[in-house]
Amino acid sequence: MKKTNNTSHSVRRIIFIATVILLFFGVGVLAGNFKTINNIKIAFSSKHEMNVITTKSTVGEVLKENHIELLEDEIVIPSLETNLKENTTIKILKKSEMNTIATLAAKGENIPLEELLNEYSPITEKIVVEKVEIPYETITKDSSNGKTDANSKVIQDGENGIQEVTYKVKYQNEVEIEREVLSSKVIKEPINKIIQVQGKASVTSRGEERSNTQQVTLTGGLADQVAGITPTVVTLNTSAYCACSKCCGSSTGLTASGERASAWHTVAAGSKYPMGTIIYIPALSEKANGGWFVVQDRGGAISNNKLDIFVGSHNEALQFGRKNLECYIYVK
Repeated sequence: MKKTNNTSHSVRRIIFIATVILLFFGVGVLAGNFKTINNIKIAFSSKHEMNVITTKSTVGEVLKENHIELLEDEIVIPSLETNLKENTTIKILKKSEMNTIATLAAKGENIPLEELLNEYSPITEKIVVEKVEIPYETITKDSSNGKTDANSKVIQDGENGIQEVTYKVKYQNEVEIEREVLSSKVIKEPINKIIQVQGKASVTSRGEERSNTQQVTLTGGLADQVAGITPTVVTLNTSAYCACSKCCGSSTGLTASGERASAWHTVAAGSKYPMGTIIYIPALSEKANGGWFVVQDRGGAISNNKLDIFVGSHNEALQFGRKNLECYIYVK
């Protein structure tokens, strides 16, 4: 009877030890299978955001889990291989929106990713209505009948008109980067200035005198500034640009002269033409400025035989294209 009790006691001890071992390994397995649960925000370039709860450990795994695929013109920050932390924000941006971040990164290799993201500012749009002056035209009438001592006389004073223009303006970091005209209407028609004057002037073309004389109709304030100056006539390969990142990269909106660029007024020219040089382009005389421009800017791709006209939007710049235009150069 005593031997039977000892045997029963030994069996219970073995069962107890086996149970403890099984519990120990079970807890270890559970601990090994346990994964951290994180709250993650995914922000898209369209301004849409979504919050997800995930046990995935990398950015790429979270995107795959939520069936999100990057397009060819998109980039993700942080990178796909980055390990996630609690409350991480995953940004999916257009590559064209990366200029601000790229500029900051160029300052040094040790700038933390968090700092770059904090400095990044999305593009915002506003509808802006402005009243813009329509420059009056100055019309010259030759009443000299061939006399060289004729006097000029103003027979009608000019007065600028006014038009109301509605723009869609894009801003980044509170700096205007693009402006597109949505609509315009004339509130007040301009009154032309009429002058009786000899009006015949020889002009120089590419350093050589022309055999014939040519009369140029002067319009507005810029024309008045060059009255009496004989222009040089050249043909320049002309294009257009705006203040957007595609045309200028990261831009403050200021030109190389320090002046703020003005649509259909500012041009970028080669170093041959000093800042402040006034240029008249007859082919663009139908524009609100009457075809008159001022050299206020430079450009890396702008040589002395090229000209770049500042316009209100990237679409307008694309529509302008590139063309060879006759230009009257007035160097004061």
